[in-house]
Amino acid sequence: MEIIKTLIEGVVIIEPCLFKDDRGYFFEAFSQREFEEKVCKTTFVQDNESKSSYGVIRGLHFQKPPFAQSKLVRVVKGAVLDVAVDIRKGSPTFGQHVAVELTEDNHRQFFIPRGFAHGFSVLSKEVVFQYKCDNFYAPQCEGAIVWDDPDLGIDWKIPMGKILLSEKDKVHPRLKEIV
Repeated sequence: MEIIKTLIEGVVIIEPCLFKDDRGYFFEAFSQREFEEKVCKTTFVQDNESKSSYGVIRGLHFQKPPFAQSKLVRVVKGAVLDVAVDIRKGSPTFGQHVAVELTEDNHRQFFIPRGFAHGFSVLSKEVVFQYKCDNFYAPQCEGAIVWDDPDLGIDWKIPMGKILLSEKDKVHPRLKEIV
C-alpha cells in the first residue's frame, strides 16, 4: 500500500497495490501489520457499512471521549467525496478539512484519526460505503457539526437542490458553537 500524506497531520489517503489480469483484480484491503508500520498503531473493533443514493450527505459526525473513534473508510460501489474536519482544540489545523474522492475504481481508503468530524457526499447514483472504527459506537457520546457550516467552506460537489439530509443532519450546531 502507498500512503499519501495530506495537509493535516495524521490524516492519510491509502492506495492499495492492485494486481490486475484478464480475470479482474485482487488487492489486500487491510493488513494490521502493514497499517501499523505505515500509518499508526491501532486496533479496529467494529466494521460498518451504509448504502446511500445520489445527493445524500452524511455528517459531519464524531464521537466524544471516552468513545472517540478513528476511522478507516472506503467505497465498495459508487463514488463519494469524503471529508475530515479537524476539531482538536489547540491544533494548528483546527477547523481545517481534507476532502478526497473515494471510488470503486480508485480503491482508495481514507484514514481519519480521533479528534476529527467525518462526513461524505454521494456523487454516484448509489454508493456502498464501508468503514472500520477503533472504538465502539456510544450514542451518549455522539456529536456533530452542521454540514454547511460557513466557517468550514466545504464544497460537497452536490447542487443545492439535489442534497438529501437526515432530519438530524439538518440541525447540528456550527463548529464555533461546540468548542
